Amino acid sequence: MAKYLLLKHYRGAPDPVNNVPMDQWTPQEIAAHVQYMHDFAAELEKTGEFVDGQALAPEGAWVRYDGEGRPPVTDGPFAETKDLIAGWMIIDVDGYDRAVELAGRLSAAPGAGGRPIHEWLEVRPFLAAPPTITE
Repeated sequence: MAKYLLLKHYRGAPDPVNNVPMDQWTPQEIAAHVQYMHDFAAELEKTGEFVDGQALAPEGAWVRYDGEGRPPVTDGPFAETKDLIAGWMIIDVDGYDRAVELAGRLSAAPGAGGRPIHEWLEVRPFLAAPPTITE
């Protein structure tokens, strides 16, 4: 089995087909979307492929160590994950093809008007082992 991270993006990926921002959805559309995500995760729990998943709150900040005795620095000139990543799911599947298949199904979550979003999801494998350093 191999673990993959499925990332849901707010922006940074190509626009989804049903490109209506969630803050413009009705409460019923949001509820249907969330229910789809819960049902999808429950199905993967039954097959043993679900590891974890969460939606992310819009709050957050970049933080950096700024030297001994100095407070951490927050923010910066970079896009923040709160602006980019909406949520994630970790799956443990037989391989890349299954990860892509599941990401495709997750992409069909309903959005505005109850129609599938067809959003782009990023599929990232976990490192099986740290990179080796050769001298």
